[in-house]
This record gives sequence, structure tokens and C-alpha cells, in this order.
Amino acid sequence: MNVIIVCALIAVFLPYLAKVPIIIAANKVGGYDNKQPRAQQSQLSGLGARAVAAHYNCFESLIVFGIAVAIVLSTGTINITILGLAIAHIIARCVYCVCYWCDLDLLRSISWTVGVLCPIAMIVMCL
Repeated sequence: MNVIIVCALIAVFLPYLAKVPIIIAANKVGGYDNKQPRAQQSQLSGLGARAVAAHYNCFESLIVFGIAVAIVLSTGTINITILGLAIAHIIARCVYCVCYWCDLDLLRSISWTVGVLCPIAMIVMCL
């Protein structure tokens, strides 16, 4: 059970870690605007814009993974396959962010697909 909880914790932190490149990009264009960060972020381009998209997508992914973890824990369906899927989800999400930052669109799409299929498979296995 510890593995699934650690994966959930990592998933919670991923959106905030994904924000680091946004802060760096914002600082390069006049400093981080803490009064209106979203307005500033909407004006970023290149790496900054891709980092914003990766950051938002981490939150979107967190919802799906969180639901899968909740179902797994509530049904007590914890086995090696479920744990492997949870770990694969976290790895896929990390790869996704790196691919987004580096503008590797095909690899990003593949890692996104893996990241979506893992929690869906976790839920299906609980049926």
C-alpha cells in the first residue's frame, strides 16, 4: 500500500514541480508577476508557453489518477499489477513534462497516452 500512497504523493507534487520552468521563463521576461501570474503566463512563448501547458495538464491528470487511487484503496484491490500501473503512470507523467519542455511532441503524446491508460486500467482492474 505504501507504493500507491507514495505515487499519489508524487502526483500531487508534480504540478508544482512543473511550475519551476514557468517561473524561470517569467523571470527572463522582466521578472515573475506575482500580482497577475496567469496574465503573464498567457503571454509567454516557446519553453515558457509549453511549461504552462505541462503545468495545467499535470492538474488535469491528477484528477484521473486521484480517482483511480481512491477506487483502488477503497476496494482493497492492491496487487503487483496495480502498483506497476501506478508507478508507470508517475514515470509517464514525468516523461510527459520533460518532453513538453523539450518540444518533443511525438514522445509527449505517447507518454500522455500511457499516463491516461494506466489509471483507467487501475480502475478496470477493481471491477
